[in-house]
Amino acid sequence: MSDLRIRAATPDDLDAALAFWKLAAEGTSISDDRAGVERLVARDPESLLLAERDGELVGTVIAGFDGWRCHLYRLAVHPDARRQGVGSALLAAAEERFVRLGGRRGDAMVLNRNERAQHAWRAAGYAPEPQWTRWVKHLTD
Repeated sequence: MSDLRIRAATPDDLDAALAFWKLAAEGTSISDDRAGVERLVARDPESLLLAERDGELVGTVIAGFDGWRCHLYRLAVHPDARRQGVGSALLAAAEERFVRLGGRRGDAMVLNRNERAQHAWRAAGYAPEPQWTRWVKHLTD
């Protein structure tokens, strides 16, 4: 995987990341807009990690740490680059970031219907915790 470069996104990368998620991510999020991603990168400049090969975006993950917990979002790999170690490299970079910041456990939100993602997360050492249920309240329309 020596041709793969992982780096933190800059404000100049945000439109490309948003377009990439429409192609490579499963579903959309209420936060999938320029303003939401700008807030993320402004608050935590190293949280949005990009994987590039030959200058092309092939993967992303958001590795958010709030000082208490480590959260993983938007792990997405370009369909043509799947099963080539891109997701594993992104998760390794995210986990290294968490350890460096003092994090102890990473968690990921994975859609119940996304069996491909569930397989990838399990292969990376993650497991569902059936005793937890995600509770959500939308704060804006």
